[in-house]
Amino acid sequence: MPKYLFKVAYGPDSARGILKEGGTARRDFIRDLADQAGGKLESFYYAFGDTDAYVVMDLPDPETAAALSLTVSGTGALRTSITVLLTPEDMDAAGGKALPQYRPPGA
Repeated sequence: MPKYLFKVAYGPDSARGILKEGGTARRDFIRDLADQAGGKLESFYYAFGDTDAYVVMDLPDPETAAALSLTVSGTGALRTSITVLLTPEDMDAAGGKALPQYRPPGA
């Protein structure tokens, strides 16, 4: 199952929610969302800086990842960005599909 890295930046409402409910409640909420979407939460970490949380999930497909992002971003309480994660084996497979004779226009 593909892995996705969600980078989350909290707004004021989300920060207040964490102060009220705690950090584990947010993690548990995201775990439940992943489960409902047919996926699995692999890891959830809070961080300092521009990104407040890093979340790695196994999800069935890119559409599901986008749907989860829309679900949580649609509240207006936070921003998300998604990165598709590839294993070393995925890169091996990609290398086998590379187009060795490709030349950019003008090259």
